[in-house]
Parts: sequence; structure tokens; C-alpha cells
Amino acid sequence: MSGRRILVVDDEPRMRRVLEIMLRKMGHEVASAADGHEALQRIQGGPVDLVISDLRMPGMGGIELLNALRTQGNNLPVIVITAHGTIQSAVEAMKLGACEYMLRPFDMPVLQGTIDRILAARDMARQNDFLRHEIEREWGGFVGEGVAMKAIYEQIRLVAPNKTTVLITGETGTGKELVARAIHRASPRAEELFVPINCAAIPDEMLESELFGYEKGAFTGAHKDRVGKFELAHGGTLFLDELPEMPIGLQAKLLRVLQESVIERLGSNRPVPIDIRLIAATNRDPQVAIAENRLREDLYYRVNVFSITLPPLRDRPEDIPGLVHRFLVEFGRSESAGLGISDEAMARLKSYSWPGNVRELKNVVERAVVLAAGQVLDVGHFPLAEVPGRETGTPAPAAACKQLNSALEGLEEKLIREALGEAQGNKARAARQLGISERSLWYKVKKYGLD
Repeated sequence: MSGRRILVVDDEPRMRRVLEIMLRKMGHEVASAADGHEALQRIQGGPVDLVISDLRMPGMGGIELLNALRTQGNNLPVIVITAHGTIQSAVEAMKLGACEYMLRPFDMPVLQGTIDRILAARDMARQNDFLRHEIEREWGGFVGEGVAMKAIYEQIRLVAPNKTTVLITGETGTGKELVARAIHRASPRAEELFVPINCAAIPDEMLESELFGYEKGAFTGAHKDRVGKFELAHGGTLFLDELPEMPIGLQAKLLRVLQESVIERLGSNRPVPIDIRLIAATNRDPQVAIAENRLREDLYYRVNVFSITLPPLRDRPEDIPGLVHRFLVEFGRSESAGLGISDEAMARLKSYSWPGNVRELKNVVERAVVLAAGQVLDVGHFPLAEVPGRETGTPAPAAACKQLNSALEGLEEKLIREALGEAQGNKARAARQLGISERSLWYKVKKYGLD
């Protein structure tokens, strides 16, 4: 760990000198003070990364110094050292936020290990705070201080500095693209482009040209050269959302690109080297997608180097008040009356299952603001339609789920039969009528034995 500025506070000149020598050998810059009053002046006069303070000193001792720092709102890490330790003094120091309580004499390796651990923890907290602030400043709405979201922030912090390929999974509306953007912004590639592409939103026959680009004359309508998303993301990050919606044949080409870092535009045999960081996402269970032949197994193992699973909103109700606050500010509500929402309404929002996750919550709050017309938001402004069995955020019973799935599949098969009949067996026309891709229709036709 690179050297930091450490303040040694001790009334004994000899002990200060010993600590200064030990800390400088570790590579740190050292300042010193004879008591707590002098220490506070030193801290106000310049940046300090860590304080090592004796417990008992004339004037202002270690406990008083800790108390003064915390009263000022200063969370500077402090190690308290003493030759006359008691359980009571140790408990008091730790209650005031001391990072460690050490008895003298101690050797250099123990002190160095303690310092490294404390500074590493502080660095991690700073990075997580910075990352949260950057996310909120850039996109607004990526909010959460619960255990689940703190784990996500930590995963982002760990993976961002590397080129590691990331697979993000989670239900629709949980913020997969926000996480991908956060990884990009916290990475060494932050100055380059973040290029998102939704594999489900682009027709199968167009997706390849979108990714690889094409040369003039490569196909009918290719009137000029076009740079694809791979080349556009060179040096930066390519985000492939809904990866299992990519045609299986194109997945094979993607796998080759990831292995060789080279592409060829459509209509060209000239290799183009690329340097991208790939982040993929899906709202499907990858193993189910593999079983349904929607996702190549070898591609899954290639992109699933580092996985992040986003929790649904129903599993983190403690974050809902913060999200509601953010959305109320975004929609221009006055903050003079707190959140402008009743306790009953907030309790209702926290108990709802949120099948559409954060995206649904944002829409619901916006609608409630319109309905309330300047009044405090109440339960009546949130007409939430529950899915049976999920009133309190718990999964529906297995039997009910099976019945619902069976009913939905029956309706889906009926609609597909009717569309094929009206299209006289033309699957492209039937797919357009149903509003799904032709590839999805082929899969469903095979699933229901309609071919």
C-alpha cells in the first residue's frame, strides 16, 4: 500500500520517535503531536489519513480527542494505543469510533498489518461512496443503502478496474444497464465510448450488420460503408442487453470475436482488430435459456467470467423510501412537507411485490403526483394491482404458479394458431402480427408442435 500521512499523538517524546521510525520504514509520511489539542490543530492544518493516539495524555487524552473529532463530524480513522489498558477504556474508545485498540509493546509487523487493514477499508468506503455519487449524478435513480445494494456496489468496485467480461442478470426493471454504465465509468475505459445495444429490440436480420458494420454494396440497400457497434466501442465498453435474444448463428460469431479480438465487416474479408470490454445482460435464467436453445452454452461460459445478479425490488423494501424521495424530487414535488407522502402510502409501497421493479415504481410515483394535484400522496393515489400470492412480496404457491403458467401457455398457443391461420402459414407475416421476432415464433411453433 502506498505511503500515507499518519499523525502520531503521544506525550512521551521517546514513544513518538519510535513510532515515527517504524512508520517511515513502512513508507508513510509522519507528523506528530504531544497531546489532543495539538493533534486537532495538525488535522485542521493539512490532510491526515490516520491517527495513532496514546490513551492517557495531559490536557487532552485519546478518548477526548476521539470525542472531539466525532463531535466535529470527522470520521478520520484512529488507533488508540496504551500501556495500561482496561476493558472499560477499550469499550469507550470503540464506541466513539476507534478502529483499533492496541496494547504496548507491539511489534512492527502487527502494527503494519493493522494500519494496512484500516487504510484499505477506508479506501474501499471512499471508492464506494464515489461510485454511488457518480451513479446518482449521471443517471439518477440508482439508489440503495441496504445490504443487497451495498453488495452490488462492492462487486462493481472490484470488477471495474479490470477488462473482465461481466454477465449481469436480473428481472426487467432492476437496472442492469445502470450497473453496466457504472462499471464503465469506474473503469480505465471511462473516457472512451459506452455502446449499448438491445438484442431483443433489433430484428434478427439487422442485428449482425448493426454489430459488425458493412461495406458499400454488401447487400441491397448498403449504399455506403457503415461502422458497426464493435468498431464504435473500440477502446471502450460494448453492452449487449438481452443476450439470449441474439440468433444462435450470430452467437457463434460473437464467440469468435471474443476469442480472437478481430472482426470483419459484412461484405469484406479485411480483418479489423478491436479492443473492447464486453458486458452482457439478460432477464432470463441463463441455464433455462441454454436448455431452450436460446443461448449457446460455450458463449455463456465465455461471458460469465464475473457475474452480478441484481435483486428484485420486492427483496429490498428498505430502499423504497429513498427511491420514492428521488422520484419526487425528479418530478418537482416540494420537499417542505417531508417526502409529501403519508406513512400509510409508504407502507403500501413497501409491501407491494413490484413485478416491474424500479421502473414500475418510478411510473407509479409519477402517476400519483399527477393524481394528487399538489396534495400529500396517500394510499388512494397508488392503485396497485397485485399478482395473486405476492401481496407481501412472497412468491406465489407452486400450484398457483403452475396453473397460471398452464393458462398462459394455452392462450399463447391459441393466439399463434390464429395468427398462422390468418397469415396462411406465412411465419414472417404471423410474427409481425403477433409483435414478436420470426425466430421467437419458430421456437414457439416447435414448442407447441404446430409445424
